[in-house]
Amino acid sequence: MAQVWLFPGQGSQRVGMARDLMERFPEARARLEAADRLLGFPLTAYMFGTHTDDAEAAASALAQTDITQPALYVHSLAVVTVLEAAGRRPDAVAGHSLGEYSALAAAGALSFEDGLRLVRLRGQLMAEAGRTRPGTMAAILGLDDEAVEALCREVVDEGGGFVQPANYNAPGQVVISGEVAAVEQAAEKAKARGARRVVMLPVSGAFHSPLMEEASRKLAEAIAEVPLETPRCPVYLNVTAAPTTDPEEIRARLVEQMLAPVRFTQILHRMQADGFTSFLEVGPGNVLTGLVRRTLGRDVEVATAGTADELESLLQQTS
Repeated sequence: MAQVWLFPGQGSQRVGMARDLMERFPEARARLEAADRLLGFPLTAYMFGTHTDDAEAAASALAQTDITQPALYVHSLAVVTVLEAAGRRPDAVAGHSLGEYSALAAAGALSFEDGLRLVRLRGQLMAEAGRTRPGTMAAILGLDDEAVEALCREVVDEGGGFVQPANYNAPGQVVISGEVAAVEQAAEKAKARGARRVVMLPVSGAFHSPLMEEASRKLAEAIAEVPLETPRCPVYLNVTAAPTTDPEEIRARLVEQMLAPVRFTQILHRMQADGFTSFLEVGPGNVLTGLVRRTLGRDVEVATAGTADELESLLQQTS
């Protein structure tokens, strides 16, 4: 059966991530150790939480955008190396925000090394943008996409500042992003219009919004210098929700991605329309498989490959 590999973004990190992979899979160990060498600092110590004896400090450090992004990328690619060594490859890929870089590397469009440098820079630039142009994000649960879009437009039209949808995660689950006061106003409007829940997110900036414009410009300069190859399988892009194997379209959409919404709901619907019914989340946690279930229902097959146990079970099933 054709299978899609999905790659998570920020929010899926956890202290201890990938430590069991390093201990049990030589291919994963080699990839994790290579990441430390390429970055010039012990990323794995932040992933494992071994750089401090304070559990709270370990979680706080890993949650920093410039650490989180390379950590998630490296975790996902460590799993990919094990799957590839066993002869497994995806038939299509997609990633959520940062996860798009992992997806591109898994599909062979981007080298592991270039992808790692880009996600490290991306995290640094996004953290810097959050300091220079403060913003925030909020998850709105229980309203449809059109209702969220409308209340964001109202806040802007009323002079309340800038806010827009940032992540279309699943039906009834949209994240908004923008200036702090504008997001707070939009959140209040959402509550007044019957949102089941509104959650202000603990983020360092207004990701996937024009407040990331300076970060996007600087990242574009780096992306322009990176070689991109034709991917081995279709990549469903965050910005368009459509599949492509065109390296130059990928390059252009990566630049746009920092400013535009992640259309994950639309990606999943397009994948289903294209005949995909089996999904594997490659990375820590099960956030994306949960979104698949919420969006596509029970008539799809989902699995996760983020821990050593999950990976071994998966490989045994297909050996």
